[in-house]
Amino acid sequence: MDIRLLDILVCPLCKGPLRHDRAARLLGCRADRLSFPIRDGIPVMLESEAQPWQDEAGTPAAGTPHA
Repeated sequence: MDIRLLDILVCPLCKGPLRHDRAARLLGCRADRLSFPIRDGIPVMLESEAQPWQDEAGTPAAGTPHA
């Protein structure tokens, strides 16, 4: 994914910063506890495609996302 794109992307729900997980091909929002997939190098920033954010151990993070 182009690093310049990452600089301008924000969470579609809270408009907060995103964390890029290259290995998992995800963009994660800590505030909403959601991860957005990156498919073929393109971030899919749709709430319907978001999944619960997982911590480094691979377990779902505590907290509830926006409804």
